[in-house]
Amino acid sequence: MFVLDSAPPGVLRAYRTCEFVTLGRDGTPLVWPTAVWRREDGTLLLTTSLAFAQKALNVRRDPRVALLFSDPTGSGLDHAPQIFVAGRADCPDTVMTGPEGAEDYWRMLFERQPHSRSYLSAPMRRLTEWYYLRLLITVTPEQVVVRAPLAPDHDSGPAVDSPLPGAAQLARFPTAVLAARDGSGAPVLARTRPVPTADGFAVEVPADCAAKPGPASLLVHRHDERINHLQNALVRGELRETDDGWLLVPEKVVEPMGTGRPSDTIRLLRHTKQATNRYLERRGLERPRVRWEEFKALAATARKG
Repeated sequence: MFVLDSAPPGVLRAYRTCEFVTLGRDGTPLVWPTAVWRREDGTLLLTTSLAFAQKALNVRRDPRVALLFSDPTGSGLDHAPQIFVAGRADCPDTVMTGPEGAEDYWRMLFERQPHSRSYLSAPMRRLTEWYYLRLLITVTPEQVVVRAPLAPDHDSGPAVDSPLPGAAQLARFPTAVLAARDGSGAPVLARTRPVPTADGFAVEVPADCAAKPGPASLLVHRHDERINHLQNALVRGELRETDDGWLLVPEKVVEPMGTGRPSDTIRLLRHTKQATNRYLERRGLERPRVRWEEFKALAATARKG
């Protein structure tokens, strides 16, 4: 029996994205949105480009990971339950230049994110080559927890001005995902509503989430029905238990996609090129050639689906 059999049938696959957490070098749980494909053997397949390889490096150092399916945008589900999955991941240091071994994943991505097909056009290839140089991450689930969706917050008022790092980013979203560690040091995830206070962000932790004080982070992200117009921000800090409940004391804000300025696109393209080159150079690898025609053929079948 697969561990994931305890999740509601069809719900996990209906989610367009999930939150995926790995442990950084200093032990901080680092969580980012990603697409995932459930294989027939019950494992979960994720990918990451060489330009954003940190999650792969984290997995190779510590395989303990977790995923939370909690943003049902585009899924067609009403009152979708949240699904928390904890397990161990494996990420070989093999740069994939074509879709082999991940055909279902890429077909899903081309179908659900139609604008990604444009990256395959000849004029775009010099700018999007990094997108198709991928590392495969396989997660073997060990625990599944199903939670009810957060109830609507009818008492929320206007955003509160706060000098806390990350307050402006969190204020743009009704909820956030808390990434923390349990007593063994393994990562855990829970969707919550951060409330700014004088000392940090007050967060509620569900009873079935075994979070403990220590390094933690808060992720906010959104996308539209076609996984376009992506926005995300990560607030890193320390989770503390106080007399009034849990408090995330922020230390740093990370916005990999930028803040919405026109210059962000140029900065992002520069980063992806430099990060891809750095990954290859450190391993003494020549820049591999993307097998564009294989991706185009797969995208064509997805377009008909």
